[in-house]
Amino acid sequence: MSTTNSRKSTNRLRAAVAKTMVAAITFAGCAYAAVAPADADLGPSCLWAGQSFHNDQTIDAGGWEFRCHTTLFSADWSHTPTRNPSSVPNPGAVAGPWGQFSVGAIQPGSDYMDYCVGNQLIEGSESIYQVQQVGGALLWRPAGFVDLWAFDAGVQPPANSWRSSSMCSDGALS
Repeated sequence: MSTTNSRKSTNRLRAAVAKTMVAAITFAGCAYAAVAPADADLGPSCLWAGQSFHNDQTIDAGGWEFRCHTTLFSADWSHTPTRNPSSVPNPGAVAGPWGQFSVGAIQPGSDYMDYCVGNQLIEGSESIYQVQQVGGALLWRPAGFVDLWAFDAGVQPPANSWRSSSMCSDGALS
């Protein structure tokens, strides 16, 4: 084969490879553009009663507006007072928050949060609780008295505990 024919073959091969690469890159770009909005939702979401909310979304609960803040690795709520009625369910602190609520969420307490100080029962329903991260765990921590929570019309505050101080012994609830 002559050098001229060899160069022509090499140039045709290079042109074909370049066209194939341009087509592949164009196709990949179109495919990425088609799925980019869905990919944007793959980061952490704020949880409220098991529902997911994205960065900068707001909800109302208990006389507070909660705003979701997410980063690549975390999601949490900040809150400010409002007069709006609740826009989300508020089951109360009736179980651990993991998988149900994100850091910063607040809920009225329940008998789930009952504890003892010496031989005195402290009823969980007397307080509101905020989710905090302690080490690798999410826990409900007291955040104030239950009168800081604005219960919507027709919603009753948590009932008094079924427990009594007779169930407390040296700070342990039995």
